[in-house]
Amino acid sequence: MIISEAVYIACAVTSLLCALLLLRGYLTLRLRLLFWASICFLCFTLQNMILFVDVIMLPHVDLFLARSSAALAGYGALLYGLIWEGP
Repeated sequence: MIISEAVYIACAVTSLLCALLLLRGYLTLRLRLLFWASICFLCFTLQNMILFVDVIMLPHVDLFLARSSAALAGYGALLYGLIWEGP
């Protein structure tokens, strides 16, 4: 069980790091697509944190809808950025 906890935490930290690096790139270059990609990865970070809570901390509570909503918001933000703010 300890390995799975470490993997869930590593995924959340990696998503957060990607979001922060994309946000830093946006603040430097002012490319709007980088902004939407950073929002996407922030949503993925939220999804990974909800997954950790769902599977490890509260296994008797079903948080599938919250996890799916966070992922859908991330994909929606990235899709919006690709369609309306793309190159």
